[in-house]
Amino acid sequence: MKQLNKYFLIVVSLLLTTPAFCQVRLPKLISDGMILQRDTKIKIWGWSAPNEKIAIDFLNKKHKIQANDKGEWELQLPNQKAGGPYAMKIVASNAVEINDILIGDVWLCSGQSNMAMTVGAVRDLYENEIASSENKFIRNFEVPREYEFNVARTDLSGGSWVSANPTTVTKFSAAGYFFAKELYAKYKIPIGMINSSYGGTPIHAWLSEEALKPFPTSYNEIQELKNPDFVKSIENKDIELEKSWNVNLLSNDEGLATKGNWASNLTNIQDWQEAKIPGMWNGTALEKIYGVVWYKKEIEVSKDFASNESTLKLGTMMGADSTYVNGKFIGYTKDQWSSRKYTIPASALVEGKNTITIRLERKRGNGGFVEGLQYELVGSNEENMNLKGIWKYKIGFNQDALPNAVNLRWKPTSLYNSMIQPLKKYAVKGAIWYQGEGNAAKPKEYAQLLPALIGELRSVFNNPNMPFLYVQLPNYMKPNSNPSESNWALLRESQLKTLSVPNTGMATTLDLGEWNDIHPHKKKEVGTRLALVAQNLVYGDSKVICYGPKYKSMQIEDNKIVLDFETFGSSMQFKGKGTHTNFAIAGEDKKFVWAEAKIENGKITVWSAAIPNPVAVRYAWADNPDGEKLFNSEGLPASPFRTDSW
Repeated sequence: MKQLNKYFLIVVSLLLTTPAFCQVRLPKLISDGMILQRDTKIKIWGWSAPNEKIAIDFLNKKHKIQANDKGEWELQLPNQKAGGPYAMKIVASNAVEINDILIGDVWLCSGQSNMAMTVGAVRDLYENEIASSENKFIRNFEVPREYEFNVARTDLSGGSWVSANPTTVTKFSAAGYFFAKELYAKYKIPIGMINSSYGGTPIHAWLSEEALKPFPTSYNEIQELKNPDFVKSIENKDIELEKSWNVNLLSNDEGLATKGNWASNLTNIQDWQEAKIPGMWNGTALEKIYGVVWYKKEIEVSKDFASNESTLKLGTMMGADSTYVNGKFIGYTKDQWSSRKYTIPASALVEGKNTITIRLERKRGNGGFVEGLQYELVGSNEENMNLKGIWKYKIGFNQDALPNAVNLRWKPTSLYNSMIQPLKKYAVKGAIWYQGEGNAAKPKEYAQLLPALIGELRSVFNNPNMPFLYVQLPNYMKPNSNPSESNWALLRESQLKTLSVPNTGMATTLDLGEWNDIHPHKKKEVGTRLALVAQNLVYGDSKVICYGPKYKSMQIEDNKIVLDFETFGSSMQFKGKGTHTNFAIAGEDKKFVWAEAKIENGKITVWSAAIPNPVAVRYAWADNPDGEKLFNSEGLPASPFRTDSW
């Protein structure tokens, strides 16, 4: 028997090392529907049996290569013009055919959640654009969101090239799609997007260990994270903590169907408390509640309203919600940043009294309903029923807050190894980047980190002059009534300074933010502004104005400061409403006050009667600059700036 087992193992070993078991394998990027980069050397690569001979047939030319001792092979194709569709055939011990290949421009789309935010997430603003999105020449490749600390991966775990249409485009990056759409509309060449983005991530996650050597805190953390047992222990601890927290909540929530069944319309709510929606929990009776709170509101609807499908809009909730109408489950959202929009079938509503019930969890941080958003029931005939105001609530269960998890995906190098390195052989036109929110706590450091990232990507893609276009952070959070310090302003300054790196461009979005949502919805405007920068910087259309007024210099004249700007052949104007112009002025005491500002002769004069001897000016220096803002005649805003370095 032992002899038979020995022979069996020998046979299996021989089979596994023959060509049939070492067939040509391609990386996920090299697949049906791919868009290859025009006007540059193109690499086609993969794996096979060691030293295997491979034939590649593409564009009526046959190429022969041989794999190395490790079974790695690579073919470099000469520059190609835009066009397609084409097919490629690769023959070795097996044959692989790649179809529907286009040649055009490929852009890496990277960053955190505002790049990851999909067209579907902003569909309320862009229904027409989604409906008309059919375009086989705009394609997206979604990089799987995974992390890796130890080795630079050579391939992705999944992904495919997908053409734009009303069904697929809802999963594309919104900023990336509208960028691609603008470029295609102007140049009529295929545009490919490789979307390698991950929500919440600081820039450190996208950098290599080598690039992070000048940043000791991150570099030292990398050394710890190289230990798989250490990483696994972190994962297991967080999983167990959350599992235990959830089990305890579900076991004790008095409102669940197994207990009080508070989703039911039969629930007696006479002893329930009252709360105003929208509103956050901090500063209220619910401030110290971690667990679950149930909310109810009774509404009256007409027979006509009830007989048709309707839409329930519940703004954004800080926590996971389960929502019911007349006891029927309508929807669930786990992500606290996502807008709540639930479809209510005609069968769910009745003529007369109806009850909306929300079960809202709070694990950590603040809880509640974000202000300034839509809370309404919208009928099929666009009849709106306002749901803001007094709701009834009752605590289902209160327990200790869930401790903060260690998000490994946000750690240094975590995404570089798994979401950037596998792309390195795929030629791209350039990169667009939307990130910075995750680094706002240390905004000055970003002035070193962003150039480091640019250098990193240029090294990875072996293109020292690769175009890098990025989005400057928009306005966010509640406005301050007086001039103040601001981390977001400092981070925007770090982004502005990065324009000193050659072949970079920046889209200013100071007018596109939302004070109550870190994920502003106007992504078409973001994509359009990035495309304007690309047209000017990358495609050589020098007549395209892609920037608003840019501060150049200042001169003190008596009790005023005169500011000079680069206007790129455009004119300057103030737009918007408010109690001030967003210009602040200070003397030697460094105390800023709001100033008067006047555009004259292509310059801006700034002054205040309260500052007789001014020495410095700041513009839009705030998290969310309120009031008038400076634009050019094309509607592009000026970047925030300061003349001091205090």
